[in-house]
Amino acid sequence: MLTVASDIDVLARFGRALADPIRCQILLALRQAPAYPADLADAFGVSRTRLSNHLACLRDCGLVVTVPDGRRTRYELADDRLGHALDDLRTAVVAVESERTCVDADDQGCC
Repeated sequence: MLTVASDIDVLARFGRALADPIRCQILLALRQAPAYPADLADAFGVSRTRLSNHLACLRDCGLVVTVPDGRRTRYELADDRLGHALDDLRTAVVAVESERTCVDADDQGCC
C-alpha cells in the first residue's frame, strides 16, 4: 500500500540518498538519461553487486524506478522534478570556512 510521506521523511530519504558519492553519481547520470545497471557500473568503475546495492537504496528512497526493457531493466529518475532539484542543489553556493566543520561533527558524524 502506498502512503504519502511527510515532508521530514521525504527530506530524510533524499539526504540518505545523497550521503554516498556513488549514489550521487548515479542520480546525476540518470538526470541526463535513463541507464542500465551494467553500463553505470562500468562507467563508475564499481562492481555490479555494489552498484545494485546503491540502486536498491535509491529505489527504497523513492528516487529511481525500474523500467522493463525486453530482458533488461533500465533505471530512471522517479520524477523529472528530481533532476531539477539536483541541478538546484548542485549549483547552490554554500560558504564554508576551510578549517571549520559542523558544530556537531564529532558527535554526529557529519561533515
